[in-house]
Amino acid sequence: MDHLKVGKIVNTHGIKGEVRVIRITDFENRFETGTTLYVKTKTTDTLTPVTIDGHRVHKNFDLLHFQGYENINDVEQFKDTILLIRADQLTELEENEYYYHEIIGCEVQTSSGNILGKVSEILSPGANDVWVVKQKGKEYLIPYIEDIVKEVDIDTQRIIIEPMEGLLD
Repeated sequence: MDHLKVGKIVNTHGIKGEVRVIRITDFENRFETGTTLYVKTKTTDTLTPVTIDGHRVHKNFDLLHFQGYENINDVEQFKDTILLIRADQLTELEENEYYYHEIIGCEVQTSSGNILGKVSEILSPGANDVWVVKQKGKEYLIPYIEDIVKEVDIDTQRIIIEPMEGLLD
């Protein structure tokens, strides 16, 4: 895994070269001025390095400006692309903190051994993340809180939960 997703450019913003980004990371420093990101189009595997020289938040979007891209014509090509970082740009995390890519794909089971499925995506609606667990047409929303998530083993790709009443109904 050489690169990891941190955002999706969904559109341009204004005429001065800003792009509108949906964040796929919970690390604020990913979009700091001076950070180098890589733009990947859907049709090619070519990565275009860009350096952030402006960042602000507007209506739940991150608005980014890249060095050397001064108007809308320069950034039009970036619509519907993915923003990546190099894997070596990852920082060490505290205990019981995980990167999204470490959790997605893990098998989730209850403390009694009932397998619920695998984590397919992570939602960040508010105070805590919510893990979407899918198996054969069923979908469970598991909040990442201490009362429910009892064990996370990244090496074996296994998560053990203690579901509270009504969570799996």
